[in-house]
Amino acid sequence: MPIYPNNWAVVVPLANEEAGLSAFAAALQSVMDATAGGIAYLIVDRVSKDRTFQRCEELSREDPRFITKWLPQNRNVVDAYINGFRAALDDGHEIVIEMDGGLSHDPRAIPGFLRALNEGNDCAFGSRYMNGGSMVDSPFTRRLLSKGGTLLAQLLLGSRLADMTSGFQGFRRTVLLNLVEYPLRSKAHFYQTELRYLLRHQKLIEVPIHYRAPSPRVSKGAIRNSVAVLIHYFLLRVQGRSPSIQ
Repeated sequence: MPIYPNNWAVVVPLANEEAGLSAFAAALQSVMDATAGGIAYLIVDRVSKDRTFQRCEELSREDPRFITKWLPQNRNVVDAYINGFRAALDDGHEIVIEMDGGLSHDPRAIPGFLRALNEGNDCAFGSRYMNGGSMVDSPFTRRLLSKGGTLLAQLLLGSRLADMTSGFQGFRRTVLLNLVEYPLRSKAHFYQTELRYLLRHQKLIEVPIHYRAPSPRVSKGAIRNSVAVLIHYFLLRVQGRSPSIQ
């Protein structure tokens, strides 16, 4: 029977997830019960316009394993992740997993991340493009952006990972302590690729996941930022000045 570390946390930025929060929380509670551990940090900011924050507070009152963080200072989703990581680090967690709410990421995959990180890996990245992974019921546009982003990162940045754009991933504390202090350039979706590139010298492993994309929409601003950051790191690589998080 697998032995899971009990000092783990999951960071979940949430925006306008009122309708699906109960189902997501129930699935996550089942994983927490099965692994005999886990704390969930629910990160909410001004992007959310429905009652997501109120529902998170209700959930926190019902189950103390859910900690609601209202962070109006967040400028973008990257701030939400980083500030969530800081909260988990401040509370002493040794393993921190990042995932989306709304069941686009299945909490039942969490034990795979825990096993991978408990076996000596520094980072565990969710992958839809390895054996056992998939994109389920995802619009063609999202499939194209996700796969295209991976192919570009492999070509321009020399990555060997099968999936460079997934937002389901886990880290050991020693990695996160340096990551939260690093001046990341991404403001949106490319954050996932930027992390994988900067952490390439760590001990990495990919974990198969099944992903459901709820919408084909990706803003033009996010795409422009992704292109700018990709070109920035490509040019540094060509110049032999590739940065990394140690």
